[in-house]
Amino acid sequence: MDQEVDVDVVVVGAGGGGLVAALAAADRGCSVVVLEKLDRAGGNTGLSTGSIPAAGSKQQQAAGVDDDPGRMATDLLRQSGPHEAEDLTRRLAETSAELVDWLVERHQIDLRLILDYKHVGHSVHRLHAPPSRRGADLVADLLGACERAGVTVVTGNPVSSLLTEDGRVVGVEVSGDRIDTYQLRAHAVVLAANGFAANRALLEQWAPELAGLEYFGAHGSTGEAIEWGLALGGRLRNATAYQGYAAVAYPHGSILSWTTVEMGGVLVDSTGVRLGDEIVGYSGFTTSVLAGEQPYWAVYDARIRDVTLREDEYRDLVEMGGAKECADVEELAAVTGAPVEALRQTLAAYADAARGTTADEHGRTDFAMAPLEPPYVATRVTPGLFHTQGGLDVDTSGRVLGTDGAPVPGLFAVGGVAPGVSGRTGGRGYSSGNGLLTAVGLGALAGAAASELAGTPG
Repeated sequence: MDQEVDVDVVVVGAGGGGLVAALAAADRGCSVVVLEKLDRAGGNTGLSTGSIPAAGSKQQQAAGVDDDPGRMATDLLRQSGPHEAEDLTRRLAETSAELVDWLVERHQIDLRLILDYKHVGHSVHRLHAPPSRRGADLVADLLGACERAGVTVVTGNPVSSLLTEDGRVVGVEVSGDRIDTYQLRAHAVVLAANGFAANRALLEQWAPELAGLEYFGAHGSTGEAIEWGLALGGRLRNATAYQGYAAVAYPHGSILSWTTVEMGGVLVDSTGVRLGDEIVGYSGFTTSVLAGEQPYWAVYDARIRDVTLREDEYRDLVEMGGAKECADVEELAAVTGAPVEALRQTLAAYADAARGTTADEHGRTDFAMAPLEPPYVATRVTPGLFHTQGGLDVDTSGRVLGTDGAPVPGLFAVGGVAPGVSGRTGGRGYSSGNGLLTAVGLGALAGAAASELAGTPG
């Protein structure tokens, strides 16, 4: 390459997608710098459970799980419905097992197949996560891998703009209150700065139906990377899709593990009635919760609590007093403030449905450990927005595409800067792990493709 550069690849954003893109490029002989505007790495990956779906991984094979990319793509598309990144869905499914095996074997990322549950959208066990089910542990492992691979990760250095020459992206400019402005020239730039859920103005412009949801994701998801791509001729895809969470523990701010619901729990409002079919998923159920009357409560039982205590984040919530045990319906009513007779009727009707005596009034057909039995457990919850799923149109290697369908030379996008694979609009299309799939899965593909621009396609 005759272009003079300071570094082969610049990655903007030190969440899971950016760190994996950096590893993929470094594995192919590239020099890589990751620039993070906040003072610590992690992004939404650090706030997640760290769960990455993969079909046909070595861990699945060892556990006897029959899975393949076709089945995974079918599952994801069944959940999402038609959308504007279906080719990306299939490509991410095709490369998912290779991704997880590469992270585990080459870079010592501690990911383990979850056999406790399948979670939303998956027909078999295919989620791979840190033993703690904490995304912060995944980020720590990725940072360690980057250090071993010679990747430079610089926090507190916000990128302010892209450098372009003759329509080609050739680097970035970095500018902030606490640093002197400087430029880094590169063969390729990978945008991994997440979506726009923390930017109220962009929400109102691009996805106004989300503007009323309280945001619980990473503070750095302010959308400027998407704006840069649009200014260079890019276009938005799946703009109004999102990942919500129906059960953010209140006032603790951490999520209530959806395992409590999948194992048989329900959500009720202040009147003591259920809010719908909870098994549509934690994202899809977000708007159903909004239709109720505050406060909202997740109601499950001690058996389900004890199963879920295997998860570190839920155990922390219990230790903070976020799961209140109730000996009977009367005590449950006292804790939640809901009318005792309404709660009694709700739980009785749900028990009949779980036993198969009657059809569930909301259409739920998967009851797991239900009927619920005393002692009950109640957690106050509130619905929230975690990340947007709309982003810049990309090809299946993460190259940003213009309105004419041609790549913007030198520019890649992954994770929340790219389109999600969770449907064209709304939250019901989200399958567990979709956010990390388009972050780390597309990150690996984009990092490999970026290395080709540097002349080092290892």
